[in-house]
Amino acid sequence: MSKISLDRINELKEILKNRGYKLTPQRRAIINGIIDSVGTHLTAEELYDVVKKKCPEIGLATIYRTLQLLEDTGIVCKLDFDDGCSRYELANDNEKHQHHHLICSKCGKVIEVEGDLLGELEKLIEQKYNFDIQDHSLKFYGICEECRKK
Repeated sequence: MSKISLDRINELKEILKNRGYKLTPQRRAIINGIIDSVGTHLTAEELYDVVKKKCPEIGLATIYRTLQLLEDTGIVCKLDFDDGCSRYELANDNEKHQHHHLICSKCGKVIEVEGDLLGELEKLIEQKYNFDIQDHSLKFYGICEECRKK
């Protein structure tokens, strides 16, 4: 996805408006940067490099503040891949849970796993422990195809 759809912009405007915020040009540029980089799981600094190309006046502090706001409003998800960096991606309203990730221990590549593979396990855990699961996160660590070929 290279551009944010008009419907999605309006949806994001509504989310922010309902929380008392505006979709400023800087916030729009940051959201567009996340969407333009879909699947890459950018750090705040990497996102800053992307956004700075189209919005040169933006500062890194604005990126951090906006990411926190977007996370608080549920527009983006903050991810931790145990590499010392927080990474961000646009939240997907169609997913009940965060999707799963494969992380290469050699090159650091992150691959998104399609579909929630833990539905049955989740039901068993909820029944056995009388526990209402709200979300889960699953990360697999290993060696990606490219690194295995080397």
